[in-house]
Amino acid sequence: MRKTSAHLRAEAEAEVTTLPVDTAIARHGGDGVVFVDLREAGELQQDGRIPGAIEVPRGTLEFLIDQESPRGLPVFGEDKQFIFFCAGGGRSALATKTAQDMGLARVAQIEGGFEAWKAAGGPVA
Repeated sequence: MRKTSAHLRAEAEAEVTTLPVDTAIARHGGDGVVFVDLREAGELQQDGRIPGAIEVPRGTLEFLIDQESPRGLPVFGEDKQFIFFCAGGGRSALATKTAQDMGLARVAQIEGGFEAWKAAGGPVA
């Protein structure tokens, strides 16, 4: 059966934790919490950033999570909660599912992504 991107997103959303934006804002800056920005460089320059978030473009995620990869980021080997976000929630649903499948235990995405974060008054740099 051929699957569309919408189908893949719906499957991912059914299997991952999605945090309401207010909950994500409340967790921002907390010990043991890492925000992971999946947006591309142009989006970051145009729209701003969540302070303290690490930048991991969606296309490199698997290589940066994998601690056996030469490109693996040490932070993904730490016992932390990882909160993924993109512009609106599509890439973050897929990324959160991938991170979960790769063995990260505490992962979630922000409902509505960065757009919802800004609309709710979350800090932006």
